[in-house]
Amino acid sequence: MATLEGLGQRLVDVGPHNGAHRVAFRAAVSVLVPLLVLDATDHLSWSLYAAFGAFTSLYGRERVHAQRLRLQAAAGAWQVGAVTIGALVAASAHRSWLAVPVAAVVAVLAAYASAVQGWHPPGSLFQVFGVAAVATVPATLSDVVPAVLVSAAAAVFAIGVGSAGALLRRVRRGGSLEVATPLGGAVEGAWRYALQAGVGVLVAGAVANAFGIGRPYWAMVGAVVPLAARALTMQVVRGIHRLVGTGLGLLVAWALLALGPHGLVVIVLVTLLQALAELIVGRNYALALVAITPLALLMGDLVRPMPVGELIGDRALETLIGVVIGMVVGYVSRPRGGAHA
Repeated sequence: MATLEGLGQRLVDVGPHNGAHRVAFRAAVSVLVPLLVLDATDHLSWSLYAAFGAFTSLYGRERVHAQRLRLQAAAGAWQVGAVTIGALVAASAHRSWLAVPVAAVVAVLAAYASAVQGWHPPGSLFQVFGVAAVATVPATLSDVVPAVLVSAAAAVFAIGVGSAGALLRRVRRGGSLEVATPLGGAVEGAWRYALQAGVGVLVAGAVANAFGIGRPYWAMVGAVVPLAARALTMQVVRGIHRLVGTGLGLLVAWALLALGPHGLVVIVLVTLLQALAELIVGRNYALALVAITPLALLMGDLVRPMPVGELIGDRALETLIGVVIGMVVGYVSRPRGGAHA
């Protein structure tokens, strides 16, 4: 039986700042500008497309110059692909069930790419989130083109924001972007890692759908969160962080949603929460979820409002289902041996 060495300490650890303010600023700008454009053009119904494209900015916080540009370009392509697939699924009358196997396949492919290419943040969370969340909102095939264009524009803008500092330094000092050896991942065990994510998403989505709970994508995302880590101890840490942080974040979400914000007010709140999340997420995931949870619910409310009490209850239950399934999948499929705790 695998041990869980240092579990208690890892649950409460707070990591170093590591220049998180720069990442937070880039992420906030990358989300704010596309949403302001959509608001000004009366297209806030496309805000999910923009948000998932803007999540490109979250990649490569530990890389600089050409390395960040390379990773964000790849991440942006994945995000646009996830939104496009989600929009196609959303056009189906069977979207709720169809989204489950589709998101599971995306989870496998994205987790494998993450493992071999060394993505940071690791795993397939944002790709699964993008496919499943977009697929949840009823759409028609005519919505696919806006989904592609809006998510792509947001992704390109995020890449530009991520590279702006390096480009300014290049202009001031002359020369070109620094080209460094790409940071690779770990090929060994990559398929196991990828299949864990796929199985977790498939089972969690099926269970949530079978019980008819709200938005099944929350369960799918909840399952993939612990499985973003490779070691069992960190899977458990991430799972517990997800449960505790989501619980606290739901209290914040309830307070904000009870005020009935809309339009520009929601955009400002989303931007501030995005910045706060990025300031904290590298230090302690549970604390970051206090901002991430209301951020996600406010974004969803922009597109598809629902009663606050029902929204909070469904999110809590589906997160519990997803996290438990994810940790069980991680434990059952763990590599056997003492070095994998």
